Amino acid sequence: MKAERQRPLVVLDTNIWISAALSREGCPAQLARAVLGLGQPVFSEATFAELQTRLWLPKFDRYISMELRHSILHDLRAAGQWIRVPEGIASQSFCRDASDDMFIHAALAAQAEWLITGDHDLLAVKPLPGLRILTAQEALEQLFL
Repeated sequence: MKAERQRPLVVLDTNIWISAALSREGCPAQLARAVLGLGQPVFSEATFAELQTRLWLPKFDRYISMELRHSILHDLRAAGQWIRVPEGIASQSFCRDASDDMFIHAALAAQAEWLITGDHDLLAVKPLPGLRILTAQEALEQLFL
């Protein structure tokens, strides 16, 4: 009997989720679908709160209906693996933009293999053991191989 392969844990930055909502055929949307189908998205209270706050910005009113926003947040809340970030991890700094550290904290707390982002500050972080920080395009090319 073969051991079932565990679904990889993946943290997607807020910019990936929002880009996926804005363009359903773009690279971020393809990646989001792959993560939801083959992987396990990871959220902390902080990362989900940022997504929620940004998704409700009026600048997206022309592009994303209120109904779709509710649906996205509901579905992601249900699909995500929720983690609590221990103080020992939360107190560490990794990124030149400290507000982006919450994504690294979530990935480390969950022992996620992937952090996918379009944020140059996160992409510039020095390599961390066991965690790959990639763009959506890089992740699509490498994810789940």
